[in-house]
Amino acid sequence: MNLNITDPAIMFSGISLLFLAYTNRYLALASVARTLNKDLKNQDEQNRIRQIQNLHLRINLIKYMQVFGVISFLFCVFAMLTLFWKNQFLGETFFIMSLVTMIISLLISLAEILKSGESLKIEFERTNVRDLWDK
Repeated sequence: MNLNITDPAIMFSGISLLFLAYTNRYLALASVARTLNKDLKNQDEQNRIRQIQNLHLRINLIKYMQVFGVISFLFCVFAMLTLFWKNQFLGETFFIMSLVTMIISLLISLAEILKSGESLKIEFERTNVRDLWDK
């Protein structure tokens, strides 16, 4: 396989869009966590504590999604640099590492998305519509 210097550049737009989505999810969750923490004294304490724990886990997942996304971006840049310097093997290696770290980031994103359903389930338990959720 001969990798061209422009091939890794194709990932730049996708990685940038993922960062935007990851950051938006993080900011939304941080806002919800602040609101829940502020209202903890006024509402069902056990339910709110469970929600905050769930949000804490999801925020950590998003942090790791971003970390692996950044590493993927860096490997992509390294691939382009090494291809520019005419080192085909190292360029291909960095590109493959970029793809692998992006896959890891996406798998963590999938785990976070699945956890978001649990957060809604906790909220429905508070409002006594749990039976509707299980159907």
